[in-house]
Amino acid sequence: MDSLRQLRYFVAVAEELHFGRAAERLGIAQPPLSQRIRKLEHDLGARLFDRNSRRVELTEAGQILLVEARDLLARWDRAQRMVGKAHRGEIDALRVGVPPELAGRVLAAILTTFESRDVRVDLQELTTAEQIRLLADRQLDAGLLQHPVDVVGLELGPEVETPLGVVLPRDSPLAARSALTLADLAGLGLVIFPRAAAPGLYDATLRTCWEHGFRPTRVQHARNPEFVLGMVLSGRGVAFDQGMVAQKEPRVVWRPLTDALSWRLSLAWPAAAPHPLVRELAELIVTVIQGDGASRPAPAQEVAQRPWNVVFGRS
Repeated sequence: MDSLRQLRYFVAVAEELHFGRAAERLGIAQPPLSQRIRKLEHDLGARLFDRNSRRVELTEAGQILLVEARDLLARWDRAQRMVGKAHRGEIDALRVGVPPELAGRVLAAILTTFESRDVRVDLQELTTAEQIRLLADRQLDAGLLQHPVDVVGLELGPEVETPLGVVLPRDSPLAARSALTLADLAGLGLVIFPRAAAPGLYDATLRTCWEHGFRPTRVQHARNPEFVLGMVLSGRGVAFDQGMVAQKEPRVVWRPLTDALSWRLSLAWPAAAPHPLVRELAELIVTVIQGDGASRPAPAQEVAQRPWNVVFGRS
């Protein structure tokens, strides 16, 4: 505990850059504060502040410690809150990020199951990239991520793999077929979510298209299902989907793809001091998603990520 107190003193001085103001903020006298800082510097074997009669500045070592100290103190404060709530029989609301494409039935199942236990679930519609940022900032307790994605500092629940099909206009010659390959789409454009939303998935999807003979003549970005439908109907390209988008519009059809094109999802959460219910939520999501009869547990494999220019062979 004494080490945590020293870090709090250090953060106060680092933010104020003035020992007198920091001491006033902490409610202690200045001499003991100065002694604490000197002891911390001695323990760490590094000078944290450059001091003279007119100013106080952080050294490079001090700048590094400030970042780490803020993170450690935030984690400790969160741990204290969670322990206290658990002791009193209380549990924080579960803040969960979900991708915009997630089916309504999955959302309903999550909410129904957890709220029946008097645990409030705060679902937020967010892209994978947004979820990664908020998980790192501890503003989310868990996020349903689209793979491949960088998950450093996170734990992952079981992955679920969902095969994709293609959405195309009903009057397209390809609509007469019961199933298609990616090579059948040659000469067409593609409507897909913006790369910034999920860079790993974006690159992997286009790489798979390239490897199976489909090089889109144009790439149109769209996230909203209605916008996707509008682009498909106007001839801007076909779209990949699990079958839900086509149900909204009779002028388009959905056909399964026989190629190995699929999207993978799993729940992720901070490795340190996670919410006590995240693992249970991860198992529930797997069960619900697999209930569609098409999704399945994803095989244990590492999907190589390549930059966008590799997909199109650009220098």
